[in-house]
Amino acid sequence: MRHLTYKVRFLGLVAIAALAGMWPMAAQAATAPSLGTAASFAVLGASTVTCTGPSRIVGDVGVSPGSAITGFPPCKLTGTFHSADAVSAQAQADATTAYNALKGATCPAANNLTGTDLGGLTLAPGVYCFSSSAQLTGTLNLSGGGVYIFQIGSTLTTASGSSVLISNAQPCDASSNVFWQVGSSATLGTTTAFAGNILANISITMTTGATLDGRAIALTGAVTMDTNTISTCGQTGGGGNGHRTHCNQGVGNGPEGCDPGNSNQGDPSRSNDELGGVPGHPGRQGGNGK
Repeated sequence: MRHLTYKVRFLGLVAIAALAGMWPMAAQAATAPSLGTAASFAVLGASTVTCTGPSRIVGDVGVSPGSAITGFPPCKLTGTFHSADAVSAQAQADATTAYNALKGATCPAANNLTGTDLGGLTLAPGVYCFSSSAQLTGTLNLSGGGVYIFQIGSTLTTASGSSVLISNAQPCDASSNVFWQVGSSATLGTTTAFAGNILANISITMTTGATLDGRAIALTGAVTMDTNTISTCGQTGGGGNGHRTHCNQGVGNGPEGCDPGNSNQGDPSRSNDELGGVPGHPGRQGGNGK
């Protein structure tokens, strides 16, 4: 009887800790869908792609079936433009397939977060769902390597200064293994540091200073950016959290956005871009201060 009493007390403490956001919430294992040809795109819109301010995009930028891509320059691209061509059309088709796979993933009843702000939560890999809108105010901690899928019935909105952090995960998990399936539109608030692949059924808006380590894909509407940094892991070698702690960003080379080649780590003699190297190369003397 005493053993049973202790067991009941322990389980009670576990439940309280999970509700308080102190205990990583367990989840059913999730499987990442293939993005197909959409994987090379940092930004993919359906009607238009609009960029203002000194934004920096690392990865391809495309639009289909629309054709308008505006704002380059002043926005800068490390990648290729695809406007209403066969490549962007196929990427949209592949993105739609991935979106449907994400929407169809099984979400355990215990992982229904409807009405819960993501800010302050610590989540383990798995499938989480919202029957309507989802809000992030503050910091969401994703704890551990694995696949994270967020199914959102309508809108995804983040408050200013919010962030998504990934701990105990391998580099590139942010853009490879975190997926946000958004039923309507996503809006990232000012200076938000976000991570993962956003696949929105309608549109995506990134407000001033927001960053995305992953991809912004809108299936039927526009992607709108204003002074942002968006980078795909496959292009940058970054990842790990919204601030890309694994990247080789050099000093004095623009916003912390994993722009390729900037690997001087405070010593210009080691940076391949200052010395005419090829973007994406690890840099002179191995980069990273080696």
